[in-house]
Amino acid sequence: MAVTYQKPSGAFIGASWVALLVGAGTFIVALWNASMPEYEKGYYFTVLMYGLFSCVSLQKAVRDRLEGIPVTGIYYGLAWVSVGLTILLLLVGLWNAKMASADKGLYAIAFLMSLFAAIAVQKNTRDTKLIEDPDGPGTE
Repeated sequence: MAVTYQKPSGAFIGASWVALLVGAGTFIVALWNASMPEYEKGYYFTVLMYGLFSCVSLQKAVRDRLEGIPVTGIYYGLAWVSVGLTILLLLVGLWNAKMASADKGLYAIAFLMSLFAAIAVQKNTRDTKLIEDPDGPGTE
């Protein structure tokens, strides 16, 4: 089965980047201004970074499999587990946090928005690269 690619529109690329910057930026600014211990801020920041990385990794693994590029079952499974684990870590942290429900909601929404946007940005980057250079690097 041949996979066909269509270059994402400029509007979708822009919206994806804006969503990523707004989501992650909101999360980080909220952390910066929060009245919580530094180690707790570090926990939430680490969960955000781990979440962003795991979503990009999962999107790449899913896409590689779709395109017939070998991906080991272990890596594929770990990518899915990592995404689930980051969401679980955030939920456990927020459940036990001593903060207002509205603040918990802000962190949850900003986090999920960032994860979704990271997947969209990765997809757009890959699609654009494939359209611009369909043969890949090193081919003439």
